[in-house]
Amino acid sequence: MKYIVLLGDGMSDQPLDQLNGLTPLQAAATPHMDFMAQRGRLGLARTVPEGYPPGSDVANLSVFGYDPRSCYTGRSPLEAASMGIDLGPDDVAFRVNLVTLEPLAGGLYMKDYSAGHITTDEGRELVASLQRELGGDEFQFYPGVGYRHLMVWRNGCDKLTATPPHDITGKSIIDFLPKGEGEDRLMQLMNHAQMLLHDHPVNKKRDEEGKHPANSIWLWGQGKAPVIEPYGTRFGLSGAVISAVDLIRGIGVCAGLEIIKVEGATGYIDTNYEGKTQAALAALERYDFVFLHVEAPDEASHSGNLEHKLQAIEDFDAKVVGPVLAGIGRFGDYRILCTPDHPTPLSIMTHTGDPVPFILYAGEAEVRPGVAGYSEAAARETGLFLEDGFRLMELMRKG
Repeated sequence: MKYIVLLGDGMSDQPLDQLNGLTPLQAAATPHMDFMAQRGRLGLARTVPEGYPPGSDVANLSVFGYDPRSCYTGRSPLEAASMGIDLGPDDVAFRVNLVTLEPLAGGLYMKDYSAGHITTDEGRELVASLQRELGGDEFQFYPGVGYRHLMVWRNGCDKLTATPPHDITGKSIIDFLPKGEGEDRLMQLMNHAQMLLHDHPVNKKRDEEGKHPANSIWLWGQGKAPVIEPYGTRFGLSGAVISAVDLIRGIGVCAGLEIIKVEGATGYIDTNYEGKTQAALAALERYDFVFLHVEAPDEASHSGNLEHKLQAIEDFDAKVVGPVLAGIGRFGDYRILCTPDHPTPLSIMTHTGDPVPFILYAGEAEVRPGVAGYSEAAARETGLFLEDGFRLMELMRKG
């Protein structure tokens, strides 16, 4: 038996006036997901437990089959695992976004949570400067991909409240700065980083080219190293993870799964869909299980870009779901779980903890009556609901 998860990050949404009351999933052309929904099991799952932040960390832990209530410590420790960064028992990892802040009406506002989707080369140069000038025994900065980077606070504080920058686009940052134990130390660090970045050659060049400068860092997603049961122990499966995102790779590392990196996998609508799909089918030759993650719909939502979200959903269907359906039959028995991790409504440009529509498909041939296709509404109408989203893996195993 082969198992594959096809995850379109943030695909689910809310009805939009621009789409005559349809959601992007309803409006997009998704013949392959419709095919599976009409012939498999369609339902809703709550991937974010009540009381937990609706982040990709919590939601994807659930889809992987782990109860976040028993293993979640924060987003950044998972990213640290992906990057090969060792955390001691008292070390705290923080996500470092390179962001663009804008002075308005006497305050500072979050203009762009990604500094204009700064390139990886530019981001790495800026992070190298941060480490050289501000790093040391207490704080260490590590380069990641694009605008996403990491900081470790050795023997640091994790009892803080820190807001994801994509939650506050267009808002004053004053009410969203880190709060709690150690906040003064972090604010000092962020202020020093702003002074360093202000006159950095990378930002001067971006200004000249009319691009958003990365004029500040934003610290969030903090936590200490988690303890996650290996996949072989928990499910008796060997497997691999394919994603452009360090968070997803980090869950895979903690779960003892192989991380397969695909050239041209960017996390955006220009990602190498075909390469990821080919890598997934090749991995099923060696393993029982593959988790294939596509970030593009979520990024489009965070940017408030309806056109890009529709394109990302349609590309996911045409370039991932379709080829997997065409190629997986050669393995004999198989099961596919197709789902978002969480909704990312375009209207608010951030995540919610609402249940997500999932499909479980195992090659069934007969169309189930009453299922029009794959959407939030169609999933709701089936009456199949999982309160504990981490049981999706159990449901897929049972068939």
